[in-house]
Amino acid sequence: MSTTDPALEASTSPAGSSSTSPSHTDRLAADHRRALRANDPEVYAAIVGEEERERRGIELIPSENYTYPEVFACNGSVMTNKYAEGYPGRRYYGGQEFTDAIERLAIARAKELFGAEHANVQPLSGSPMNQAVYMGFLEPGDKVLAMDLSHGGHLTHGAPVSHMGKIYEFARYKTKPDGSGDIDFDLLRAQALEHRPKMVLVGHSSYPRDYDYGAFQRIADEIGALTMADVSHIGGLIAGKALANPIDAGFDFVTTTTHKSLRGPRGGMILCKKEHAKTVDKAVFPGLQGGPHMNAIAGIAVTLGKALQPEFREYARATIANAKALAEALVEKGAKLVTGGTENHLMVVVTTDTYGIDGRVAEETLDEVSITVNKQIVPDDPNPPLRPSGIRLGTPAATTRGFGEEQMRQLAGWIDAALRHHDDEGKLAEIRGEVEALCLAYPVPGLS
Repeated sequence: MSTTDPALEASTSPAGSSSTSPSHTDRLAADHRRALRANDPEVYAAIVGEEERERRGIELIPSENYTYPEVFACNGSVMTNKYAEGYPGRRYYGGQEFTDAIERLAIARAKELFGAEHANVQPLSGSPMNQAVYMGFLEPGDKVLAMDLSHGGHLTHGAPVSHMGKIYEFARYKTKPDGSGDIDFDLLRAQALEHRPKMVLVGHSSYPRDYDYGAFQRIADEIGALTMADVSHIGGLIAGKALANPIDAGFDFVTTTTHKSLRGPRGGMILCKKEHAKTVDKAVFPGLQGGPHMNAIAGIAVTLGKALQPEFREYARATIANAKALAEALVEKGAKLVTGGTENHLMVVVTTDTYGIDGRVAEETLDEVSITVNKQIVPDDPNPPLRPSGIRLGTPAATTRGFGEEQMRQLAGWIDAALRHHDDEGKLAEIRGEVEALCLAYPVPGLS
């Protein structure tokens, strides 16, 4: 690991007429790092270590990304200091001139970007944003029809181990057993007619396909159910017009995190019809949480502003193109993928079939070669969640870093070789050197 701190070095370079001389903000950020280094060297060392890990390796976890430097500036700003319970123009504390300006800006940008009638940008992350919708519009014991966890659903969509799974009654739909990943809407309609759920929930954490939101909406309309789409993984791809938008299909609620394919800070948003606005806002505050994290909302405002630019549409398109290139290259090498490929930013490799190892061993092996992935259950997985049958890969972070389809094919080769030689330390060391050489040629945004 390097013993120097590039951020501190840059801040101490001689000032002059050069356009690269450090700004006041740069120097302030460097002062903060010096204070941390002097007063808590253990935390400082861990942060510098993480920066070095990110520089030398590549993040292929689909829910991770490299955020904008401007978001770092917001997260470490004086907005961290301010309590802002309530909403713009209706706060419980004084001194809200600038917090109101930031939150109003974030709301306006969210509505414009997604075509929503109302937006709440205060949820602290993905789980509470979903909980707020449930608690605002459902009563304990109400039924929800949602995707089965092993087929791609999310923990907050009624998994038995979650509190929401204990409070509400979740019925679960699955993909077709033919491995295509298609949803059998005739069967889903039959489930809806049988269970009569109050809400039909669409969303995933490991489903490599796009959704036919109109088909879900028609079934929900038939039984008088609300519709909710949790697009946390693909929010950026929808914002970038690369995937379908559930708002266009008439969904009542769309929730999304802001830190995945949107590239923002960690947070959540609830987009909804105007008729639901007051209930949504009350469900978030004071129903579920107190003061919002205004430093994160400032970062969300910046992120949404970036997503409104034409360049973001190209980023969304490239993220999907990269995922398809990675998936196709892995299949060519003999890997088995859930649904056979991908239509979005992620894929799931069944490691037990091709490589004879479970997902935990695969994850740890790829860590050894500086490729970060996560173990992943597969549809109707016979193995337990901590030793599942697969791994999950995604391309938002790699695309942010500037990787293209050629680099995706290189990564596929290294992934395949590492998993086939998972017990060969020499081979893994060789692959690690090649991976890190490539990664160091593509700087991480926000890191020198």
